[in-house]
Amino acid sequence: MASIEFTAFPRAGEGRGASRRLRHAGKAPGVVYGAGANPTPIELDHNALIHALKAEAFHSSILTMKLDGDAQKVLLRDVQYHPFRQLVQHIDFQRVDAKTRLHMKVPLHFKGEEESEAVKIGHNLVTHVVTELEISCLPTDLPEFIEVDLSGLTKNATLHVNDIKLPKGVKFVSHGKLNPVIVSAVPPLVAEEPAPAAEGAAPAEGAAPAAGKPAAKTAKPAAKK
Repeated sequence: MASIEFTAFPRAGEGRGASRRLRHAGKAPGVVYGAGANPTPIELDHNALIHALKAEAFHSSILTMKLDGDAQKVLLRDVQYHPFRQLVQHIDFQRVDAKTRLHMKVPLHFKGEEESEAVKIGHNLVTHVVTELEISCLPTDLPEFIEVDLSGLTKNATLHVNDIKLPKGVKFVSHGKLNPVIVSAVPPLVAEEPAPAAEGAAPAEGAAPAAGKPAAKTAKPAAKK
């Protein structure tokens, strides 16, 4: 997997006013922390950052950040966006320690769904209940994504975390759910046809008469003497 590189610059001013001036100048404020070093305020080119954030791998890979002539291995940890504009208000990166296990959310990539028995024979609706997993691993074992093969999915079946093969050195972080459902195959909904009316049965009150049949005559009340 190719390393993703980006450039950051030291940030002098801090506080809301300084961050506002940075944004007006086309920059995004941020910070890099961890690995036993002090947090370092940084700034990045906003347009380049927005473009990088569109790539899935930027969120789940070890990145190379070039800062002040030094290259550091970092992970994207948090992005704060403007409520309704495509504007990054702040971004956080964490330095990577090669000997410390990481906790990361990694996307799931599904394949083989159309070739499975659930779809080809059962015409099931396959639902991806989970689209990412939180994992623990060393930096050298961090996968960009985890591939899930659905070609063996049977009719009306469910696929759990324990049913997929995790990459070497990778462990699932459960948070209490030891074996959650990843995928479910649900049979298609069949619309129920209304039951035919019994022959000779009187139509419901107010209903129109059947075609070709005269409406039933209603008896008139007897005249009062």
